[in-house]
Amino acid sequence: MASTIVNVGPIQGLDYVGLRPAKPPKLNSGRIQIKTRPQRLFTVTASDGDGPMGKTRLTDAECEAAVVAGNAPHAPPAPPKPAAPAGTPVVSLLPINRRPRRNRRSPALRSAFQETSLSPANFVYPLFIHEGQEDTPIGAMPGCYRLGWRHGLVEEVSKARDVGVNSIVLFPKVPDALKNSTGDEAYNDNGLVPRAIRLLKDKYPDLVIYTDVALDPYSSDGHDGIVREDGVILNDETVHQLCKQAVAQARAGADVVSPSDMMDGRVGAIRTALDAEGFQHVSIMSYTAKYASSFYGPFREALDSNPRFGDKKTYQMNPANYREALIEAREDESEGADILLVKPGLPYLDIIRLLRDSSPLPIAAYQVSGEYSMIKAGGVLKMIDEEKVMMESLMCLRRAGADVILTYFALQAARSLCGEKR
Repeated sequence: MASTIVNVGPIQGLDYVGLRPAKPPKLNSGRIQIKTRPQRLFTVTASDGDGPMGKTRLTDAECEAAVVAGNAPHAPPAPPKPAAPAGTPVVSLLPINRRPRRNRRSPALRSAFQETSLSPANFVYPLFIHEGQEDTPIGAMPGCYRLGWRHGLVEEVSKARDVGVNSIVLFPKVPDALKNSTGDEAYNDNGLVPRAIRLLKDKYPDLVIYTDVALDPYSSDGHDGIVREDGVILNDETVHQLCKQAVAQARAGADVVSPSDMMDGRVGAIRTALDAEGFQHVSIMSYTAKYASSFYGPFREALDSNPRFGDKKTYQMNPANYREALIEAREDESEGADILLVKPGLPYLDIIRLLRDSSPLPIAAYQVSGEYSMIKAGGVLKMIDEEKVMMESLMCLRRAGADVILTYFALQAARSLCGEKR
């Protein structure tokens, strides 16, 4: 059977505007040789066309034949090279093969090659609670409140969940009348924290609730442990109390208990106590590298938990120390910690990276009250762009190696990530 070859010759008198021909094309068929001439077939622009199937009213074979014949359509010309400003020196190109700026020259490329991501799922939202019904503003922490545990707390959790923050950590402001030297209120099954946990779990069963395990909110001395009459913080006796506190929190429904006291051996003891009571599923986030920092001031105002005397330097770490964090991390890992936390966050990025590089466990960072308040104050004084600095600080914590970030910015940052206005 003889084959028929369809050839497309020059299209005379045609000049396409966009993708629409000025008049229907005339096609030649049969066994004839294709004639070529340096004449354009049509001009393409980006915005014209009459649908995906009929842009040129030519078949694929006809379009290909026209290109083979030398009648390729003309696209818009390449944009001219932008001129440098007057006075720019004329120099020879630097003899470099690698120019990293090539991967940063447009938003699309920067986004494609971004190494670190930030999501509301990375945030744990610290919330202060009290026995009152009204939400009380905290002067040193603009935008933060002591939330009434029955109403304000539930409403704040709802707002956070709406923008993807589904993890919180609770800090109680305990009435002074319930405080004593041994912090017994810490393990009261009907205390403020257990009640709040039960309420939240009843309303939001899938909410991830972290708790703080330490005696300072419950101690009449304001220290994280039991204080001997000579001012020494008792280690093992304190750990005994902490185990009872962790079990009470787990019994109420806590998902993660977080010993922040920095007593020696407390992680292993808490793990044993939880397992003995049937709470093998409850995780431990250890405050592994908690430094005796000056960035905690606003937090202590929020909980009214300043030490009655002295400081916390005999149990919290020296800010000058780096290698010591490895000692703490190895002990916590061996004792059964599930998450290792560094506190404070931004001033201790090197410690976050140290633990990230040395441990397979998830790493948490606490962007503490002083960090939060400084950014807020700088924003109010128009010295910085609060929103941009907030997001940059959180990204830096992630870049350093933090898997989760405890931050008072959790709700505000999540709204920013979701595109909402403050």
